[in-house]
Amino acid sequence: MTIRIGIIEDDEALCEGLKTAFELEGYEVVSAGTAKEGRSVLKDNNCDLVVLDCNLPDGNGFEMVKRLSEYSSLPVLMLTARGSEIDEIQALEFGVDDFMRKPFSLAVLQARVRKILKKKTEPFLLTSENLTMDLKGGEVCLNGEKIFLSGIEFRLLKFFLENRGQILSKEQILNHIWDSSENYVDENTLAVAIRRLRLKIEENPSKPKKIRTMHGMGYIWQER
Repeated sequence: MTIRIGIIEDDEALCEGLKTAFELEGYEVVSAGTAKEGRSVLKDNNCDLVVLDCNLPDGNGFEMVKRLSEYSSLPVLMLTARGSEIDEIQALEFGVDDFMRKPFSLAVLQARVRKILKKKTEPFLLTSENLTMDLKGGEVCLNGEKIFLSGIEFRLLKFFLENRGQILSKEQILNHIWDSSENYVDENTLAVAIRRLRLKIEENPSKPKKIRTMHGMGYIWQER
């Protein structure tokens, strides 16, 4: 399914340049140069993200964001030509997903758009048989009952569920669950975390069926 980006920018040259750049990346693009045209474009097209100029000839981006938020969760990346921090503070308070000052790097803008779109499409729930993981709420339920996991156990379970059916080496796992505070996680810590995780999610932790050890290779999350 093709991703559609809306561009609302009154600078015709910039608008056309952004349109061309995004189309070359494979996106569909719709554009407008005023707030009025922008509202119509967003209403008539099912956009996945909008790049919105803060200052438009017939209004401002803040008012558009406010109206959008009343009926849509459309991600917004806002642009401004002003150097003041006030615009950025207002934009964040209105709930925009990202903010960039002009002039900006096109490559950086494209990277930020990809990041927003990736975040939008990431699932909030991961499920495997009788286990459910709510990534947004940070909760894990087994047979409908909430279970408590430590930070390392949570990241470990998420990594397994995202790569179910694949053999993961100890090195891959260690690199992924590296502590967010940059505290080193070694093989002993990993072994303890896996043992504790098995105690919490396996019917018979001594004969695990979900987290299987692949001797000499690593571990695999296996579903029946």
